[in-house]
Formats: sequence, C-alpha cells, structure tokens
Amino acid sequence: MFAVHCSSGIEFTGDKPKAYQSSEWAERGFCEKCGTHLFYHLLPNNEYILPAGLFQDQDFKLVSEIFIDEKPDFYELRNDTRKMTGQQVFDQFSKQ
Repeated sequence: MFAVHCSSGIEFTGDKPKAYQSSEWAERGFCEKCGTHLFYHLLPNNEYILPAGLFQDQDFKLVSEIFIDEKPDFYELRNDTRKMTGQQVFDQFSKQ
C-alpha cells in the first residue's frame, strides 16, 4: 500500500468515517457503506496515515518502506528510502 503520513488536522468531507481500535496504539477508519479503508490512526502521536489513492493530482515523495520482510523477493523500489521490517515497526510504535 502506498500511504501518505499526515498530521492530526485531518478533515473528511461527506459521511464521517467509522473507526475501530485495532491495537493498543492504533485505530483503523473505513467507509461504513462500502468498507473502503480510509486511514490508519496512530494514537500516541495522533498521526494519520491515508492511502495515496485518496488524493488526486498530488506530488508525493517516497521516503520510507515498512514491512519489507514481507515483500516478494522480485519486488524492489528504486528510491533510496528508510526501510523497516514488521518487527521494527511494531517496536517503534509500541514504545510511543
């Protein structure tokens, strides 16, 4: 999933998304009507992570890759990014 890290000042237009707490440190948001995933909300720092496909005509820069230990061997992005395994991600967010 390509995602955009956003601050806490997220505003949704239209129907308000539904959310459920999926772990001690995060909640997930979705459209109640169609089930589309809309955000991942990190509770300790109030950061929202939204799928890049929700934005139109935006120019984003790829800066990090997470869960790289779960990607297929044949899949490699050419950008020089910060890379983290799934365990490193969980370790980082469980400490916040």
